[in-house]
Amino acid sequence: MSNSTLRSIVFAASMLIALPAFAAAVIVGGQPMFPEKNIVENAVNSADHTTLVTAVKAAGLVDTLESKGPFTVFAPVNAAFAALPDGTVDMLLKPENKDQLAKVLTYHVVPGKLTFNELKAKVKKGKGEAKLKTASGDWLMARLNGPNNIVIVDETGNMANITVYDVLQSNGVIHSIDKVLLPK
Repeated sequence: MSNSTLRSIVFAASMLIALPAFAAAVIVGGQPMFPEKNIVENAVNSADHTTLVTAVKAAGLVDTLESKGPFTVFAPVNAAFAALPDGTVDMLLKPENKDQLAKVLTYHVVPGKLTFNELKAKVKKGKGEAKLKTASGDWLMARLNGPNNIVIVDETGNMANITVYDVLQSNGVIHSIDKVLLPK
């Protein structure tokens, strides 16, 4: 066997080995989200989550979301923040409102790693609802909305659809949602 043939075989084999890792990356905000990266490392690359990333930085939560976790993050997209009443995001981003912003953001974080299948199993076990304690100490409810859709309901009754499931991270999982959730 010639050296060039051997190199071709090695190259082809390396591509086959690398393919599953790339195939596992979910596209969010036009960019692949890699399971070997942490929540912050992936979120900063998503064009759909720029407001969330700005808020996480302003609230001083970067180190927390880069830590070992695991965490389940229900990550509002930019349009979800834009749908809040005028001036809400700007008000929350002010330094004097850092604690309030941190409370809103940690309300979107559930300790532990809950994939779609795990959330669905919890909802079924709870006969239609699963109560999820958030990192802020408050509660969210997960409910089935059809056989393959889960909605997340906050304490004020607002409902967010999960639009992208199971974006696996090295320290948990992200589910993109279409609304900002608010504690009481």
